[in-house]
Amino acid sequence: MTEPLAALLAELEQFGQRNDAMTSDRPRRMLNITRDTGEFLAILVKATDARRILEIGTSNGYSTLWLASAARATGGSVTTVEWSELKLGMASANFARSGLAACISLVHDDAGQVLKRSPDAAFDLIFLDSERPEYPGWWPELKRVLRYGGLLVVDNATSHAEQMAPFIALVEADPQFTTSLVPVGNGEFLAVKAGRRP
Repeated sequence: MTEPLAALLAELEQFGQRNDAMTSDRPRRMLNITRDTGEFLAILVKATDARRILEIGTSNGYSTLWLASAARATGGSVTTVEWSELKLGMASANFARSGLAACISLVHDDAGQVLKRSPDAAFDLIFLDSERPEYPGWWPELKRVLRYGGLLVVDNATSHAEQMAPFIALVEADPQFTTSLVPVGNGEFLAVKAGRRP
């Protein structure tokens, strides 16, 4: 990781913590992943040699930068989806500063619509950090757009265990997926889709 990128990530961590301590209004909170989660995501991208990465829930782009820094090493890119115009503006500015903008496609849209428009097996890795009550409804599309052998990673699996329970139950009940709950950050739920990469 370059020194400027490391400095930007540290700056965004501090900004997110200060911002979220000052407001309880969810749309204005950054709700960033933890640093160890960022490091974990970067390792997963490199370990799986993921090149086509989808992130649902950009916020100010902190998690995207961890994914994109690893994607640059695999020769890949990140498509990240955000609905909030406030957060889109912040993320876009942060991407421009990061030196990783060429590896990132920022999409302003409803995540459900993006999933419906995406081709089958379009992504090697999907990182889900968005509106948790929507996840069960997205599940048919999430499993369709993830390639065989692809990895789904979902944040807040332990910090919001009750909200996540219906979605986790759906995935665990699907015989096509092998799952694991990893106690990193706010808890990461991992699901691998059975089958070989074409």
